[in-house]
Amino acid sequence: MSTTGSAQPAPVPGTVDPLAALRGDGSPDVDVFLTGTVFLDIIFTGLDHAPVRGTESWARGMGSSPGGVANMATALRRLGLRTSLAAAFGDDVYGDYCWESLADNEGIDLTPAHRAPGWHSPVTVSMAYEGERTMISHGHEAPQPCASVAGRPPSRACVTSLAPGRLEHWVRQAHAEGSMVFADVGWDETGAWDPDTLADLPYCHALLPNAVEAQRYTGTDSPEAAVRALAELVPIAVVTKGAGGALAVDGVSGESADVPALPGDALDTTGAGDVFVAGFTTGTLAGWPLADRLAFANLTAGLSVRHFGGSLSAPGWREVAAWWQYATRCGGQSAEVMQRYGFLDALLPAGQNQGALRRATPTIGFRAS
Repeated sequence: MSTTGSAQPAPVPGTVDPLAALRGDGSPDVDVFLTGTVFLDIIFTGLDHAPVRGTESWARGMGSSPGGVANMATALRRLGLRTSLAAAFGDDVYGDYCWESLADNEGIDLTPAHRAPGWHSPVTVSMAYEGERTMISHGHEAPQPCASVAGRPPSRACVTSLAPGRLEHWVRQAHAEGSMVFADVGWDETGAWDPDTLADLPYCHALLPNAVEAQRYTGTDSPEAAVRALAELVPIAVVTKGAGGALAVDGVSGESADVPALPGDALDTTGAGDVFVAGFTTGTLAGWPLADRLAFANLTAGLSVRHFGGSLSAPGWREVAAWWQYATRCGGQSAEVMQRYGFLDALLPAGQNQGALRRATPTIGFRAS
């Protein structure tokens, strides 16, 4: 098995390249760089209720896939962005599976990544029930630092996650080089919720928290007030509202937008937030209007929750095209939705024929017969 990815990942056959008009001599080979921890995710769905102490519960569905930062990397790559990932991979079977899934099957550049001898891959078990999910994770810190600075390729954009008190020097380097930095935030376990503790915030081009996080960090009582407050801190502020959609203020273009989510049942919400960020990042790099970026991010996130798992639930252009073609030919969507997503006509060429995407399965592989 190969242990290094390609420096220039090959495009997925037949896919849409949303940045085709921007490519040329002197442009970066990589569209998005990101770094973080890759987990092996095991997802149980179809549970009637939360696990009860002292009992055994049977799930009607199960899937396995690379997780953690792999969710975002896969979502970006499946939308046609040339993606480079710096992460540590264990030298166990789980590490083999995650490496092969990302490098060989998804075409993600793993040149900045490394294999860590004797280190077992982190694992997360996720249980979905009653529209919620509970996760249990186990892992140890990688025995050597990831080469996310020295091995970071020049890129149009970077994705990072901000945490109180944490400083990532590579983020400042990327910002100085002209790379757009897209960031989300995690839960502040200290309870302080002070934006001044987010050391890399001044270097971010866009911040995309959920409504609860945004209101806590801004001390406001509504998503609308929170997004306006965040827009004072970063050029582009986005607040996601789950089933309520998302709203944003773009201080660069002067636009603001509030776009509702698409209705639909969710099988598994694992990774939906990552897919939303990937969709919004794609539209931003391509220069789309703000409302189109939000609508596209809502759509890709909505399509992802129809499948098991995080990374392998991410949609590609084939799924986007299939949704739009069905809505156009068969109906089922309101006139407002059809008008909102009319911009897809110009993005989806006739005969678009991307191959079928890999999905999460109950096991990580079968022996050859």
